[in-house]
Amino acid sequence: MTPTVLSGSLAGGYAGKRVLDLVLLAVTAPLTLPLLAIVSLLVRIDSPGPVIFAQYRTGRHGRRFRMFKFRTMVENAEELKASLAHLNILPPPDFKIIDDPRITRVGKFLRKSSLDELPQLLNVLRGDMTLVGPRPTSFAAHTYRLWHTERLELTPGLTGLWQVKARGDSTFDERLRLDIEYLDRASLLFDLRILALTALAVLKRSGA
Repeated sequence: MTPTVLSGSLAGGYAGKRVLDLVLLAVTAPLTLPLLAIVSLLVRIDSPGPVIFAQYRTGRHGRRFRMFKFRTMVENAEELKASLAHLNILPPPDFKIIDDPRITRVGKFLRKSSLDELPQLLNVLRGDMTLVGPRPTSFAAHTYRLWHTERLELTPGLTGLWQVKARGDSTFDERLRLDIEYLDRASLLFDLRILALTALAVLKRSGA
């Protein structure tokens, strides 16, 4: 049987992907809901500021939406970013600092375990995101090069191919090539494989 291809022109593929998202959200709710409550409490106790950090990201067809994460940095992290720009190890528009001083104690654990991404399940429920797809960028679509825009054919994902294949310091262009590979190979079966590989990768990091 031919796998369902999830290109922008095939609405049936997206319908099947949406059903898979909702079924998996319902099945995992007994685990994820208590985790959300526990992590919320830890973030609240660890440092002042909101529990949830919301940032505008770029979704399918360039639409901007608010993506949710547990706050892992100090409350004024965005204000401090300019003063730390000289420590950025990735070419713009990416931004990454080794041992970023803005990250809180609980934040370090949340990032290592990927639990900081849990609130994005709400984005999946709302339809802003899907479980598997290209990670949404913080920079807007008008900053993309022409060949970058191919990734905008897909709904952004909680995890994706580059999460299980790329290095942590990979550039945007390197990740973009993996997004295009995913676009060419996308199917529900491939999504399940990526979800399984993501779970293994998270367990390996948290157990390190």
